[in-house]
Amino acid sequence: MTVRPPTAEAFRADCSRCFGLCCVVPAFAKSAEFAISKPANAPCPNLRLDSGCGIHDELRQRGFAGCTVYDCFGAGQRVSQVTFGGTDWRTSPELAERMFAVFAVMRALHEVLSYLIEASGWASASLLPELQAMRDRVSALTAADPGTLLAVDVDAVRSSANVLLLAASEARRWGEFAHAVDHRGAALVGASLRAQDLRGASFRGALLLGADLRHADLRHADLIGADLRGADIAGADLRDALFLTQSQLDAARGDDGTKLDNRFTRPPHWR
Repeated sequence: MTVRPPTAEAFRADCSRCFGLCCVVPAFAKSAEFAISKPANAPCPNLRLDSGCGIHDELRQRGFAGCTVYDCFGAGQRVSQVTFGGTDWRTSPELAERMFAVFAVMRALHEVLSYLIEASGWASASLLPELQAMRDRVSALTAADPGTLLAVDVDAVRSSANVLLLAASEARRWGEFAHAVDHRGAALVGASLRAQDLRGASFRGALLLGADLRHADLRHADLIGADLRGADIAGADLRDALFLTQSQLDAARGDDGTKLDNRFTRPPHWR
């Protein structure tokens, strides 16, 4: 049976349809990004009874910048409204532990699925059937019941998908940018890459914290898993960048001159 993949809207977090799962499940430590420490599966003290955030409009000013760049890839509303049929963990505390565990699995699956759907839109004809098959497989998993989801080997799914995503990326980049630089997994914290021609470059899993990418040309660069926290992308060209996410942009520092595809929103703090 052919599985209809979700639309792009399914991967956008809709907090109004979620039971505050991203404010409960992840753990974080007191740091420059979080004003307090919080263990996993414990509600943040700023989580209201209506599942909203009590300081949502002041997160950065109140020391919770890390919250502003977190992306559940739409897993929150999927788990809350579909997997558990609209049952809130607070009114049914016996479901809480199970729901929290399912959320972690669903988030990973949604992230992988979003990349597979993107790659299916531009991959070469030779890779497209495998990508679509993997996309349908992961999509079917997201529709499964809690028990099935908890049995998913997330690492195995990620590994299988990554083989195809890497092949698709290389085929797309190497065809036009044969001499593109390879920064895969590189530690580029604070690196000066200003105004460099980085078209088709690989930054897969690279650490670009605080890097200077002002006016760099990053068209068709592979940014899957790249850490752009605090990176300066003012005036940079990120059009057609591969696997770029909104949360990566939210974590970076840009300006009105940063060139983006229309599917992205320019973060308010850039202004």
